[in-house]
Amino acid sequence: MLKRLKLIVIAATLSILSAPATSYANDFFAIADHEPKNELWLNPGMFSYHFDRDRSFNSRNLGFGAEYRFSSVASFTMGTYNNSYHESSNYIGAYWQPILMGPFKFGAVAGGFNGYSKTNDGGWFPAIVPALTYEGDRFGVNFLFVPSIPDKVAGSISVQFKLKAF
Repeated sequence: MLKRLKLIVIAATLSILSAPATSYANDFFAIADHEPKNELWLNPGMFSYHFDRDRSFNSRNLGFGAEYRFSSVASFTMGTYNNSYHESSNYIGAYWQPILMGPFKFGAVAGGFNGYSKTNDGGWFPAIVPALTYEGDRFGVNFLFVPSIPDKVAGSISVQFKLKAF
């Protein structure tokens, strides 16, 4: 598992380093201006590194998701994936990422999730998750910090690769 996580980090780093230079060179931290966008990003789920290493959590949370970026600071997202407990889950939400850190956007994704049998009997529940995003011309990556909620949600750092459809 640790080898897989290292490969994911290396792949993300290479995609960032191969990106064209942007106007972030002068200001590492900034508040992003809202600019209209029309982009659709697709993803195959995510990979997770769970904080509790003593349990056999599913770290390959494969599925299908879409993210529609309508603004330089905001997007809508929805999808399905196999969660950490090996159960099917769905999500719908919105990213708000107004903070720029070099080529990264930082903020949170808020929305609803289902499919966790220990949380609301598998029904929908709200969540807010910190998110760090990099988007190049065609490829992007979301880094998500999922906090641990004892007996409900397995905490993790999740990596979601995405491809721009348009």
